[in-house]
Amino acid sequence: MKIILSRKGYDTGFGGVPSPILPDGSLISIPIPSRHSSIRYEDINHAGYNLGNIVASLTNGSVCASFGAHLDPDFCTTCLPRKAGWKPLFGQVGAAQGHLRRQGIQSGDLFLFFGLFQNVVIRKKTIEIERGTKPIHAIWGWLLVDRIDPVDSAERKRLPWAVYHPHFQWPPNKTNTVYIGKPRLAIDGLDLPSVLGGGRFTHFNAALRLTAKGSSRRSDWALPTWFAPCSGRPALTYHADSRRWERCGDHVLLRSVGRGQEFVFDTEYYPEALAWVSELIRTQN
Repeated sequence: MKIILSRKGYDTGFGGVPSPILPDGSLISIPIPSRHSSIRYEDINHAGYNLGNIVASLTNGSVCASFGAHLDPDFCTTCLPRKAGWKPLFGQVGAAQGHLRRQGIQSGDLFLFFGLFQNVVIRKKTIEIERGTKPIHAIWGWLLVDRIDPVDSAERKRLPWAVYHPHFQWPPNKTNTVYIGKPRLAIDGLDLPSVLGGGRFTHFNAALRLTAKGSSRRSDWALPTWFAPCSGRPALTYHADSRRWERCGDHVLLRSVGRGQEFVFDTEYYPEALAWVSELIRTQN
């Protein structure tokens, strides 16, 4: 099984601000704006919070509740009305999809989605970045792949429940691809059969944090020591340069690349990853 660390959601490049960690610990990934999407921020609800209100407040109105939202990945069963047959899904296109194709991503592989987050405070009806806090990278969701399909006219007819999704509204592009999730997270070596195949971590905890504590760079990650590549074990893709890795006591420090969306590694070479993923998800289920 291959695991993909996939960068998604608001950041300083797309949206202008990090996604919020609310005072109660709720972890809310905000989709990036999209003029191709018929979904509006004000249409999306997460655990009692309307994303239209959150995004308008966080950006001081520079992104409005009525703006289109690129809701991708989409695996929250209750954030929008769903048509019969709906399944969790995720879309990719262009160079990032080319990387996934070259890495041989297939049914049974697992996406772990991460993004940029920062603590916020709520004052009356406004949400503001909490002073004294810094933005960090954190894992916020997962998707176990069932099927991988090109987005073409035949697929639009065969999957009528999916046509709302931004990648089905994208201009014609031969690389446009959707990854449809399995109903349950049932993998050999990952004993979580009662967990949905696609889902989000509802609340932040230290295990979801990627950014090293005390680092001035959000892209400096503190990872379990087994992540470090060695002879015969291919590195996390885009991170083969040994100078990016440094052992630091009970963890390894990775200076992750500033660009890139999909970073892939194989549990054949990193079997420790199964227990790691299992523990991440058990903490919230």
